[in-house]
Amino acid sequence: MSDEELIVEFALTRLDHPGLELEEIAALLVRRLGPDRMLAMAAANLADRGELRGALFDAAVERVVRVVLTVRDAP
Repeated sequence: MSDEELIVEFALTRLDHPGLELEEIAALLVRRLGPDRMLAMAAANLADRGELRGALFDAAVERVVRVVLTVRDAP
């Protein structure tokens, strides 16, 4: 899944749950995408960071949050 697709999925999840925090929305998105994509996101997080921090689910959520924050803070 590309970063652009991830951002679109995040935005759609946020529309469904407007009152949630960033990390809660990311967790819902990871659950919604399923185990195969969760594994891919955790692997991408591992590749970016050079280390796996926490469980597979937590690493996938961290990847979503990092992508969202990177896009949000881009000039």
